[in-house]
Amino acid sequence: MIVERRQRAKCVIADLIASVISILLFNICRYEWFIDNTGSWGLIDFLQSKTILTGWIVFPLMMLLIYYLSGAYYNVMKRSRLDELVNTCLSAAIGSIIIFFTILIDDIVDDKATAYEMIGSLWLLLVLIAAGERMYLTSRMIRRCRDARNGYNTMIVGVTQASINMVAKINKSPRSSGFNIIGYINPTKDAPTATDIDLPVYPIDDIADVVRDNNVVNLIVMPHRNGIQATMRMINQLFPLGPSIFISPILMHIISGKSSFGNVRGEPLIDVTHPDISPSTASCKRAADIVVSALALVLLMPLYIGIAIAIKLKSPNGGILYLQERVGYRKKHFKIIKFRTMQPDAEENGPALSSTDDPRITSIGKVLRKYRLDELPQFWNVLKGDMSIVGPRPEREYYVRQIIEKVPYYSLVHNVRPGITSWGMVKYGYATTVEQMIERLRYDLVYIENISFGVDIKIILYTIRTVFTGRGI
Repeated sequence: MIVERRQRAKCVIADLIASVISILLFNICRYEWFIDNTGSWGLIDFLQSKTILTGWIVFPLMMLLIYYLSGAYYNVMKRSRLDELVNTCLSAAIGSIIIFFTILIDDIVDDKATAYEMIGSLWLLLVLIAAGERMYLTSRMIRRCRDARNGYNTMIVGVTQASINMVAKINKSPRSSGFNIIGYINPTKDAPTATDIDLPVYPIDDIADVVRDNNVVNLIVMPHRNGIQATMRMINQLFPLGPSIFISPILMHIISGKSSFGNVRGEPLIDVTHPDISPSTASCKRAADIVVSALALVLLMPLYIGIAIAIKLKSPNGGILYLQERVGYRKKHFKIIKFRTMQPDAEENGPALSSTDDPRITSIGKVLRKYRLDELPQFWNVLKGDMSIVGPRPEREYYVRQIIEKVPYYSLVHNVRPGITSWGMVKYGYATTVEQMIERLRYDLVYIENISFGVDIKIILYTIRTVFTGRGI
């Protein structure tokens, strides 16, 4: 959303300025206290030396990378001052150690105590300056949240007496959670039954325009009067819009069978649009996706060319690549890229899942599927940000609707980016029916609840074993 992007940009710019000031002050201290400056050069000459000027460029960029990997720019709207302080201290320690062992260790120092003083002074400057600007930005954001008049624009999805009571509770809360309620969304065609409505009511068909025009940051979803399936269809419709979606803990329990109270803010509400993972894990996971996918696209290019030639030789009718629309993160649609393994007219009669002995699969397609080589072009999807290397497999809208009718909690998989491989694919494999998709979904939900680098590496190792043993079918 616009507000979140603006806050993130402020954080990045402030951290960059703080890093530049920190390295300037440290170099002054370094010149005065820690190095032999009895030669002919003065402070100005020292600060204008090639090494120092290079450091002014490299060091701030390095600190921004460390801050990013630490999760400082992830979900910036919900950061606390304690989180900021801990993050700043740890990030400054990492940056100070890297700088010392790459640059400062060559300085002439008298003893180990002097080396420790150099690291400590750099760390202290980084913490004081960066923490100062971060505390200011975070405190300003928190004050805005607690001022109901300046909170983040929020709409209630549902126009019932329970919705009106929810608005009254939020407005009367002694410590505002940042919800500035500006109106209701009517999820049905019928007129609202409540009579004491004092805010605008918008039809569900206009929600995309309403969210954009009013800069809506949060949506609070009330249970649909037609039941849980209707509620989940409504939540699925809201995912692509961008705002955070909040539901009550009771509704969360009905959806997933769990009573987790993660991400509770003020009035007990749970944000179902963000997975319950640490900011550092989320940031490092995305950084690893970018690096690995970029390397894979380059290093696997000979294999790509070989597979492309094989496809054209064995199945000349049709293209080499196959693009298909899938439902991804926050239910946004994207084009997944795969090597073509079926006949060009495989789905002329509509969507149909494949099976082991499916006659639509070409001879080369069977080999590609067996070793999962047809998935390799999806590293481009990962690089673009549509997918991750590890995550729940994305499905087509045609099947998503069927799955949600049977298991409403399927929407939870849209909290994370879909993956090239997944725990469900490793433990269950390809699904040939909607029922098997649902069974595989259980593994993916377990993964979402336990996302970590350790789990990702384990899944990748299992996937590699699948590729080399040919257990893909």
